[in-house]
Amino acid sequence: MTKQELFEQIQLKKSYLCVGLDTDIQKIPEHLLAGEDPVFEFNRQIIDATHQYAVAYKPNIAFYEALGAKGWISLQKTLEYIPKECFTIADAKRGDIGNTSGLYARAFFDKENSGLDFDSVTVAPYMGEDSVTPFLDFPGKWVILLALTSNTGSKDFQQLVLAGSDNKEEFLFEKVIKKSREWADTEQLMYVVGATKAESLTKIRELAPEHFLLVPGVGAQGGSLQEVSEFGMNKHCGLLVNSSRAIIYASNGEDFAQKAKEEALKVQTEMAQYLAMYLK
Repeated sequence: MTKQELFEQIQLKKSYLCVGLDTDIQKIPEHLLAGEDPVFEFNRQIIDATHQYAVAYKPNIAFYEALGAKGWISLQKTLEYIPKECFTIADAKRGDIGNTSGLYARAFFDKENSGLDFDSVTVAPYMGEDSVTPFLDFPGKWVILLALTSNTGSKDFQQLVLAGSDNKEEFLFEKVIKKSREWADTEQLMYVVGATKAESLTKIRELAPEHFLLVPGVGAQGGSLQEVSEFGMNKHCGLLVNSSRAIIYASNGEDFAQKAKEEALKVQTEMAQYLAMYLK
């Protein structure tokens, strides 16, 4: 999916909602557990309930890996079920080098070999350029690079203050954005920016004005959708705002899909207002 195609979906649905499929076998409604594949059945009903409001889906790979081989089967079935007009994100946070990184890329991008054909994958930049470029060797696929995350520990490294090239101090996450822009253009590279770091969005937009940002942390984690939209939106919207728990676990009863639909509609309705207000 190209950046323009993604923007067209945002315009069509008046939404930049990404639904996170953090599907925990220990949290899904009890009535699904007797089925052959309860994880996929849960995902199927969530997708059916929300796809008219969402432009992207983001399975968190750890929830599927934890189930072993059957988890990968559920993941593959889920990916194949997501409507083709929706952008798909493998939230895997991979970060290795050389052949290993290349194999990670094949795992998520090479359907003939792995059975998976995601549009994008999240990647950790700590090991540098050669941990990222193997993912960029797949035409039409995206790297979503961890830049400034919403967890408390982000201050340990991402917010370290360093000397910049012009002797001005800058944060490590700023260096990551500046350097990584040399590796790929806005058609292959996005950044993860936590919604709870909304005060940093203005600076991030100075460093990466045309890139899409994947923004987790809205909803259960307390991030402000209005602040993210006001300070992060660009002329192509440039935002994919993720909500996981607040939508998929809106209910743990037999009405879970309906409640998820209602929550997704609330977010989409708010997003439509911000698109009208802030789309530059």
